[in-house]
Amino acid sequence: LDECNEFWLRKGNYISSYEKLKILSVVGGVPRYLEEIDTTAPADDIIRDLCFAKTGLLVHEFNDIFTDIFAKRSSHYQKILEKLNDGPKEAKELSESLNVTYTGAFLEYLEDLVKSGFISRDYTWHFSTGKVSKASHFRLSDNYIRFYLKYIEPSLWKIDHNDFAFRSLSSLPGWNSIMGYQFENLVLKNRRLIRERLNLTPDMIIADNPYFQRPTKKNAGCQVDYLIQTKFGVLYVGEIKFSLQPITTQVIQEVRSKIEQLARPKGFSVLPVLIHGNEVQGEVVDSGFFAKIIDFSEFLKNHARTTAIYQ
Repeated sequence: LDECNEFWLRKGNYISSYEKLKILSVVGGVPRYLEEIDTTAPADDIIRDLCFAKTGLLVHEFNDIFTDIFAKRSSHYQKILEKLNDGPKEAKELSESLNVTYTGAFLEYLEDLVKSGFISRDYTWHFSTGKVSKASHFRLSDNYIRFYLKYIEPSLWKIDHNDFAFRSLSSLPGWNSIMGYQFENLVLKNRRLIRERLNLTPDMIIADNPYFQRPTKKNAGCQVDYLIQTKFGVLYVGEIKFSLQPITTQVIQEVRSKIEQLARPKGFSVLPVLIHGNEVQGEVVDSGFFAKIIDFSEFLKNHARTTAIYQ
């Protein structure tokens, strides 16, 4: 994020963290895309010119990428991405939703997409041993790809005929919920910053990842946005939340429910952590429920360390 900040810092110190977050939620910090932005323009104008103007760089970028990388097999990969656009899935669940046979060839397709950086494979692990489990989710982790499939592709005809009326990101259907996914991707790609804010060094950590628990007769299923297990028997349960309105105390009950459902060995401590990108209500802070509340937008402010690059 420091490097992304440089694009705005060159033109001054006046762009808000929220404006930067909106742009990064779409372009994902890809240098080639950042180079095309007008750092003096509002985020909504930048997204309109990149994604919804006939000559916009990102209008046909998706097809160019897939043709270059996957050639004739590109349609197979695109179908996988379209399914993952609905949310993370296990490999077998994904093959069933696509109505394709669960074979080694299918797993190779998934591995290709992981290597290409379009999706991520998030493994769970065993708390008692710290060993990686066989259970894993595949997640669409490229922000531009997600944005393209959700908003650009369905509007291509209108865009090509200069008939798409884009007003703002918030006016796009379902944008608030999509922004949550995009924000989560940004956080997970910069999880080092979260660990540092928690004063956790690599040697202290057994495992850290998005975590899911399959439902069983004994335990309910649950999913944690970002879970960290330390060598000291501590689980940091991270809730990643983005809202245009200040986050309310409802988040406390949501996280408490996850903690209660989480099957963990006796003797483990749990520290809930809230990672947000806008504001939280004072009642959330005053409750003392969260061991740490991290404002992710702070990492997009122009701190002295970033400014020093240009001195």
